[in-house]
Amino acid sequence: MTTQDAEQLTLDGLAPRRRRRAPAQRRPAAVDPIAQVVLDVQATHLGRTFDYLVQDRDDEAARPGVQVRVRFGGQRLTGVIWNRTATSPTPSSSLRYLERVLSPVEVVGEEMRGDIEAVADWYGGTRANILRVAVPARVARVEREQELAAGGEGFAGSAAERLMGVVNALGEREWKRVAACYDRSSEWRDALTGRGFAEVVADALPGPLVWARDAAWMIAEAMGAGRSAVTVLPDMRRVEDLAEVLEEAGLRRFAPSAAQHGGWIGDFVVLGAALPPAERYRAYLAVAAGQVRCVIGTRAAMYAPVRGAALFAIVDDVAYQNADGFMPYAQARGVLRLRARRRGGAFVALAHARSPISEASGATKVHALPTVTKESLPWVRWLNRETLASLGDPTAGARVPHTAVRALSAALQAGPVLMSIPAEGVGETLSCASCHRQARCPRCTGPLALRRDEGAPRCMWCGAAAVGWHCAECGRDRMRVVRVGAAGTAAELEGLFRGVPVVVSSPRQPGGVVESVADRPQLVIATPGAEPRVRPVGGGGRKQVGYQAVAILDAWTSLYAMGVDARTDTLTAWMRAVALCRPRTMGGQALLLGETDPVLAQSLMLWNAPMLASREVAERRETGLPPAVAAACVWGRRDAVMWLLEEIGALTGDWTVLDMPSGEAQPGVLGPVPIAQPATISARELEETADRVKAVVRVTTDRRAELALRLRTGVAKRVASRMPGELRFQVDPKDLI
Repeated sequence: MTTQDAEQLTLDGLAPRRRRRAPAQRRPAAVDPIAQVVLDVQATHLGRTFDYLVQDRDDEAARPGVQVRVRFGGQRLTGVIWNRTATSPTPSSSLRYLERVLSPVEVVGEEMRGDIEAVADWYGGTRANILRVAVPARVARVEREQELAAGGEGFAGSAAERLMGVVNALGEREWKRVAACYDRSSEWRDALTGRGFAEVVADALPGPLVWARDAAWMIAEAMGAGRSAVTVLPDMRRVEDLAEVLEEAGLRRFAPSAAQHGGWIGDFVVLGAALPPAERYRAYLAVAAGQVRCVIGTRAAMYAPVRGAALFAIVDDVAYQNADGFMPYAQARGVLRLRARRRGGAFVALAHARSPISEASGATKVHALPTVTKESLPWVRWLNRETLASLGDPTAGARVPHTAVRALSAALQAGPVLMSIPAEGVGETLSCASCHRQARCPRCTGPLALRRDEGAPRCMWCGAAAVGWHCAECGRDRMRVVRVGAAGTAAELEGLFRGVPVVVSSPRQPGGVVESVADRPQLVIATPGAEPRVRPVGGGGRKQVGYQAVAILDAWTSLYAMGVDARTDTLTAWMRAVALCRPRTMGGQALLLGETDPVLAQSLMLWNAPMLASREVAERRETGLPPAVAAACVWGRRDAVMWLLEEIGALTGDWTVLDMPSGEAQPGVLGPVPIAQPATISARELEETADRVKAVVRVTTDRRAELALRLRTGVAKRVASRMPGELRFQVDPKDLI
């Protein structure tokens, strides 16, 4: 048999092999055929754009800012087109085509792309790191709803006229109150409506929802001037408080419109990472399309895709919730201020307790007038041992002394009483056995802690052993362990106030957080952030009224709180609770029970947050702590951390010494100190995270941008070299522990 007669044998029942169809011929776009794509790849060393060819049929849809699907290595990834160019440094034979344009909706506009690049550089991350947090997951049906809304009343016409009427009326009404209550109110208003970048720090007055009315006024002023407005709040409870005020003023929450058969309309949206995916994507698209110009929400709202010179405001900028949980761990305050400065907009930090970073900034400082503060504030008394002794109270030192019991019993005759207790849980710290002041490191003033496997206490910031320690207050050399906790409070208070209904509101209690209580005599026990709102009896709508009295228990725990912002956090929690009380003109009173720092007590009693903030700034300038310096935390496996510190010049380079403005030289690195394993550690990860440590790198504020760049470059180099070991960093950390 010849070769021409040969044939492939097949088994019975099997069809012959079908020939594969030749791939369709694809042609690149005629103009700018190269798409520069930011891929959803979080590795630091891949933090750049990758070039792909655009087919001629996708030329119109593949615009900068849209999401696409591409091949990268052996997998399919999503990405965002960052730019379109005519040429590419990559050889044409190596370029692949975009597999698919997911939708023609532009999710990242040109201004937003610039903001993302700036935020990534400022915090030492990549554009992909920011996109992962900023842009919600795509939901196709929501894009169809957006098409219905695009031609409806949500963009222009009578709806726009109605909105302008509402915001102008709100702005004028609240402006009269603001002008009568705050100093420098005209400068505050000019910052919201003027041209160019402006920065304002405002201290809110006491009273239920007064801060929300101030925030609503800022939103109305900005929108009345043709600007968009973004307001970031620490949690959803305060988001709902602000939404309540906006709705009472006539603004509509973003909701379905029956007239548009599936379209959504509204005047403001709520944006947060905890929302369902469809709801969050819907709100994001409405803002990106310009349908809605007002955004309120939690940390995720800091990336709201508003246009132009907008208002970027934050409430309680010192709150721990403002730090993002993903690399590069950006802070909401820094992101909002950076975006406002780039856009020529306004940045406002509104809070009850002014943060040290706000105090140290060059912003316009707005504070309430003394006479208005006195009228709005309840009677505030500090019942410490000295005060109780002068009153002849034999129960001085008790958790709730007789003087407080009498005052609270009288208040219970007229309305509800709030008992604010420290957050539940038990912590340990060291204090002086004589004067009971918290034991601090003589080297960096950090808190001291005693580990079971170590003989001497060590600093939790710099890791130095406290050998030969003496108390800076009294000079004694003995320490004791203080255990801080809050348990059995309800049972204890039920015995003191017999026959009074007791409501417990706490995330760790079986009943959880109680949203609201009626305005009737009852005892409300709550941890910070879980205080119920007081509603009128008999259907008073959504209106809020205050507590007849507020008592802050266990004030002594503030003496042992650890952290750089410990005192500011404490004052914030206390002011937030006292702000829920009725003013003194209605018989409202607040009691601070226990020993605490006199500056803390005076700041609360006088409602003078700048008093503590200025003290904090002065002390941090002496000790070399933020915001007097720029700092970054580096943590991970010991060998990886030490390698990065050496790589950026913090061990043997130009950053080994920190030159303070006073001329004093201090170490550029604090630590490293051992840290615990991650809470989600598994056996597979144990080797990677073994011997975990953390170090703090400090540089002068003018070299902060260089610090972020060096850290990112060092981590990218280590990841690209496939060197083992956990290694992470955070610039501008909330805490140094």
